Amino acid sequence: MFTRLITAGALTLSLAASALAEGDTAAGEKVFNKCKACHMVGEDAQNRVGPVLNGIVDRPVAAGEGFKYSDVFQEKAAEGAVWSEEELAAFLASPRKYAKGTKMAFPGLRKDAEIAAVIAYLATFK
Repeated sequence: MFTRLITAGALTLSLAASALAEGDTAAGEKVFNKCKACHMVGEDAQNRVGPVLNGIVDRPVAAGEGFKYSDVFQEKAAEGAVWSEEELAAFLASPRKYAKGTKMAFPGLRKDAEIAAVIAYLATFK
């Protein structure tokens, strides 16, 4: 029984990762408009209230240069946390639940398609 649960969980994670990787980048660009008040991407991006998000996908947590991260993200960084697509999805769904003590005021994205799209969009910025 336990083995079946682990197998089912692994399959679910695998399918979720595939769905995230296939997100609609054009839709993600539109969703990212919700993030632009605090974050930038692109060649001339600069830190704002939040860090630059270039290269965020698969980057270690709190590794953006020149940004002072909150304690919760510094703790996650010390634990070796990485912004995988799955971790980004969990954070974007509910930042305050994912990282209790985050300074990020954004309540999160409610639609899985929006989360997948914005992650796909962010993945285009290396």
